[in-house]
Amino acid sequence: MQALFQEKLQVLNVGLSSFADSITRAGGSVLQIEWAPPALGQQEVGRALARLVNLLSVETANQTAFDAYQSAQPVLSSVGIAGKVLPNMGERMILHGGPPIAWKDMCGPMKGAIVGAILYEGWAENLARAEAMASSGEIAFEPCHHHHAVGPMAGIISPSMPVWMVTNTTNGNHAFSNFNEGLGKALRFGANGPEVITRLKWMGQILAPALRAGVELLGGVDLKPMMAQALHMGDEVHNRNAAASSLFLKRLISALLKTPTPAADLAAVVEFIAGNDHFFLNLSMAACKAMLDAAHGVPGSSMVTAMARNGVEFGIRVSGTGSRWFTTEAPVVDGLFFPGYTTADAAPDLGDSAITETAGVGGFAMAASPAIVKFVGGTPQDAIDNTMAMTHITVGRNNAFTLPS
Repeated sequence: MQALFQEKLQVLNVGLSSFADSITRAGGSVLQIEWAPPALGQQEVGRALARLVNLLSVETANQTAFDAYQSAQPVLSSVGIAGKVLPNMGERMILHGGPPIAWKDMCGPMKGAIVGAILYEGWAENLARAEAMASSGEIAFEPCHHHHAVGPMAGIISPSMPVWMVTNTTNGNHAFSNFNEGLGKALRFGANGPEVITRLKWMGQILAPALRAGVELLGGVDLKPMMAQALHMGDEVHNRNAAASSLFLKRLISALLKTPTPAADLAAVVEFIAGNDHFFLNLSMAACKAMLDAAHGVPGSSMVTAMARNGVEFGIRVSGTGSRWFTTEAPVVDGLFFPGYTTADAAPDLGDSAITETAGVGGFAMAASPAIVKFVGGTPQDAIDNTMAMTHITVGRNNAFTLPS
């Protein structure tokens, strides 16, 4: 015992971090264990959660849900128009990212994107009229997830916008996503100026028909193998899609050349895709949505099948609880900002793109993408540690999505 107290103090601290601070000031080495009482100390809830641990019926249901997710084969089948192909989409309806939210409660970027969508649809002639229309109740707002769709950031999908159509060929369920506009001023960030609307119209009139013709000529594009390959090329298919976008263009370009698309339009389409390293993101999201929707609706399953943010709330959906959302306050992301801007200028987290993490890629596969570390801070080892830590909150490992060894 005497020898123990003569050695340098090394402590594991559970609980208040102030205890760790005192040890550090005294010259000791301390590792703070992030722990809190289950259910925030609510005893009845804590006991209910404890009863679910290793409960056979839940474990069996989770395995059923996981097997459905694992066996899903998402295939890009075509390009459609949202109002014609999305289930139950009304004529005056706009879909948004995240859990349900009313216009009055929306964050600035989402409101700006909705105003832009109204202008794009031609429902209003100017910003003021579009905003008045949005606040009047004339337009219905619903989450993309309620229509088997996903959209990054504001996630806006209006009736005449083109959407990717993805089919899970294992059991036939469908998923959809809008197109990626690229970086800079974009609708998904809340921009709604003339250049944004002009680009959206070009995407609907030129880009979408060309892509539809190319995809259908190929007989569809298998997305799962493409994502798996990209994970071994430095992507994590959420914040980095450079490899996946290149693989997609490589797969598509020969078919595009065989379509009747005019040469000038074809050149513009190829330049647009080649100039946007994030182009594949929306396809990755739709593929993940198709895989996870296959796992949704299993009675008794506690497997999370959706995570999404609307700029105000962060929400999850669970396989065994149907269409119900479980929500909390959306966090503000402390990431990279343009010069002169800080977290004080930022809206809370926003968008459906966390569907990638729900499916086990994105941030869960950060070890595959050392290049992305510089955007979030830390080291490549931190990325590996983060991926390994995620194994503690996941149902299983996807044998189709492996990481470089």
